[in-house]
Amino acid sequence: MRKQFLFIFLSLIVANTNEAQTRSTRIGYIDMEYILENVSDYKEAKSQLDLKATKWKQEIEIKKLEINKLKETLKTEKALLTKELIEERETEIKFLENEMLEYQQKQFGVDGNLMHQKASLAKPIQDQVFTAVQDIAEAKNYDFIFDKSSDLTMLFSAKRFDISDQVIRILNRADKREQLTKKQLKEQEAKENRENEIDENPAMADRQKALDARKAARDKLVADRKLEQEAKRKEYEDKRNAIAAEKAAKKNGTVSETTKTTETTQTAKPVVSTEQTTAEPAVNKAEERQKLYDQRKKELEEKRKKILEEREAAKKAKEAETQKTNTTNN
Repeated sequence: MRKQFLFIFLSLIVANTNEAQTRSTRIGYIDMEYILENVSDYKEAKSQLDLKATKWKQEIEIKKLEINKLKETLKTEKALLTKELIEERETEIKFLENEMLEYQQKQFGVDGNLMHQKASLAKPIQDQVFTAVQDIAEAKNYDFIFDKSSDLTMLFSAKRFDISDQVIRILNRADKREQLTKKQLKEQEAKENRENEIDENPAMADRQKALDARKAARDKLVADRKLEQEAKRKEYEDKRNAIAAEKAAKKNGTVSETTKTTETTQTAKPVVSTEQTTAEPAVNKAEERQKLYDQRKKELEEKRKKILEEREAAKKAKEAETQKTNTTNN
């Protein structure tokens, strides 16, 4: 029986060797942790689990603070207590410490709630991943597909053999298909076929990346030009509106000075009121320019006055020096 088993085993090895000689062996791998982190359902559930873990940690910290407080109190009052009371308090502290450690082990231990809930959380996604991996292996004739994040030690793994992104796309497609119409499904299938072709051909993948990069650069250039044209157009419109408003303001000023009859003022009232709304920016600008002009004029006047004062002081100092020199000579 043992010889028969050995013969069958050797026959299988020979058969696999002959088959391997006729075609190349296809090997791929996945990174389960990377896949889980990029699945929306898992991320949402994991964030809720992280909140639970944070709450457990806070409860443990509160228990630690209470125990430390009891220890400090015992240390302070130890000289005043009897031996029985000291032993009683030490027993209480020991009990609370054991209780805290048990709670910590229950929540964060190897067999704790956190590990159990993580496993139950990942299990449905892992099942979907295994199904997706089998579909990819059958469709693309893979011989072996490994999990990089498992206990299997992979000293080196080339990126071109990583099919994790393909698995993520399959999982996301399954979620999207339920919400698509027939037309959208056809478009999705065409997109999937194109992605599969790219996955099968590394040269095509590189070419697609280059095309996507050029397209992104071209779209950015078009968007920048559009923004530049929009800014220029807005600047031109603002300038035109300002000129028109300034003209309207000047026109309103001449009308208000020349018209003196009540009938003319009554007919002019609506024109002034409507045009003043558009002339307000120009009037404000004119007022600002006038203020700047007055301020500049005032600064120049003060500067000129200061220069004259300095000259006058220098002249007086010079005259005083000359007079002093003459007095010394005499």
